[in-house]
Amino acid sequence: MSILLVHEMGHFLAGRRRHLDVTPPYFIPAIPPVGTFGAFIKIRSIIPNRQALIEVGAAGPVCGAIIAIPLLFIGISLSTIHQGAQVGTSGMSFGTSIILELACLAWFGHFSSQVVILLHPIAIAAWFGLFVTAMNLLPMGQLDGGHVVYAMFGPRIARYVSYGVFGALVPLGYFTWPGWIMFAALALVIGLKHPPPIDTYSPPSPAGKALAWTAIALFVLTFVPAPISVF
Repeated sequence: MSILLVHEMGHFLAGRRRHLDVTPPYFIPAIPPVGTFGAFIKIRSIIPNRQALIEVGAAGPVCGAIIAIPLLFIGISLSTIHQGAQVGTSGMSFGTSIILELACLAWFGHFSSQVVILLHPIAIAAWFGLFVTAMNLLPMGQLDGGHVVYAMFGPRIARYVSYGVFGALVPLGYFTWPGWIMFAALALVIGLKHPPPIDTYSPPSPAGKALAWTAIALFVLTFVPAPISVF
């Protein structure tokens, strides 16, 4: 929840910096022990330009990752490994990402596929925080990643990328994790097109472009094709 709060506060503070009418973060309650189904803010203003769109879209994931990535490495350092294929007869397996593989390699000297890792609760919390970050950074519709791609590359490329990602989620959901199909359906309901800012022509500043590329790199590092499996 702390990671989610920092994520949404990143959006909130970026919006306030641009003098936008934004609400404080709201958490979506869930049945214990889940705690929450996520958090969100509402932007009541029209985004003025592409620079502001990048700042508001990328600030949340980047701020959340600043908290989650160190926690992931701390959690991995507190986790334990077991040689062999199985630890028990049943359980839950968390999918891997590039950043998780780097953490495992740095601490254990092995990739996660070579050993069985029992994740510490801190590592699990960080994993979920980065998973939510990657989902928000999907370059589709009005997600954070959709904001970044629209602001960086314009409406035409953003539209192609959005439809392409939506089309990829369906087979990905069939072959890896059914939740992707549900997420694709939700994105379809919300809308795959991105509304334009007031000024669609002024390009983002070099700092804005750097922030956008940081968000894109963060998506590549944190995306998990097969998030959860039960065995």
